[in-house]
Amino acid sequence: MVGIIAEYNPFHNGHLYHINAVKKMFKNQPIVLVLVGNFLNRGDVSVIDKFDKTTLALTYGIDLVVELPFIYSVQSADTYADGCITILDSLKCKYLVFGSESNDIEILKKIATIQTKENIDINKYLNQGYNYPTSLSKAIYDKLNIKISSANDLLGISYIKQIILHNSNITPVTIKRTNDYHSLDTSNNIISATSIRNLIKENKDISKYVPNETIKYIRNISLENYFDILKHQIILEDLEKYHDIDKNLAILFKKHIMNSNSIDDLIHKVKSKNYTYNKIKRALVHILCGLYKTDLKINYIRVLGFNKTGRAYLNKIKKETNLQIITNFNKLLEYELIISKIYSLKAGDDVIKKELAGPIIID
Repeated sequence: MVGIIAEYNPFHNGHLYHINAVKKMFKNQPIVLVLVGNFLNRGDVSVIDKFDKTTLALTYGIDLVVELPFIYSVQSADTYADGCITILDSLKCKYLVFGSESNDIEILKKIATIQTKENIDINKYLNQGYNYPTSLSKAIYDKLNIKISSANDLLGISYIKQIILHNSNITPVTIKRTNDYHSLDTSNNIISATSIRNLIKENKDISKYVPNETIKYIRNISLENYFDILKHQIILEDLEKYHDIDKNLAILFKKHIMNSNSIDDLIHKVKSKNYTYNKIKRALVHILCGLYKTDLKINYIRVLGFNKTGRAYLNKIKKETNLQIITNFNKLLEYELIISKIYSLKAGDDVIKKELAGPIIID
């Protein structure tokens, strides 16, 4: 089994390239996708709901799709990676293939190994006001004289760290990225998801950059659509009960919410060296979705969809996994239903119906 981790926000030509490259590298091996759902790592809202993303993944070559639980999906890189590797390890995955700007797996493994065994002083740069990825990049350079600053390389290091910490037998493998994650260039047919989302916001044609099936599933939606709901909660609630919100951040939210006109406006008023843009955005999603301070733990694997190959693989390993495999809605998924209800407030009620239905099956 070969593993992929993705948000598919939205599913585009680069993702299809990734899947096809994995198929060439690992012929006749089933591919499992750990899919991030309706709320994403950087505090974004998915422009395609998780069940439509599952359909797209299966249509374009994935054999088995499982969900990264919400409690792990809107988190910092190491926590996010911990959830993904926990699931892939339980599914007896042999390989994890991820996009990389450097495409140098040995360097990424070296950095991850040092991070797990020695102290790399990231706090030195966090305290100077740099965000976590930049702080990590600078700390790596201090320690190893190696420049690693690209988003997918840094996330890949987090994956490898978790493989080491879990004592997992998963082998990490890289695929060279064809574009920069943050690039706004639209001259090629493979461009960044950021560029595509910007085009969606402007109601511009994205057909050049995505597979044919993607278009019909797009929703022009973002966290900004939930601003009024968030404003109500910030005014009303004790914010310190929410995950990742300390007393000072709670005070700042309360102070600035009434004179803010949008999510972005609020974030820029609150942003400081202690509270980076992405940290604040994730905190707002935790408020929106009611994620309280809690110990994070995965105790099940939720199957979103599969084809014949994926079904056969599940049947083969289901007695070997250390986590319960869930294919139909049950009480363990009640919080995921709440998340879908919140997403549906701006995305439409069909999301709730999909949450309660069984997995997507494409044979």
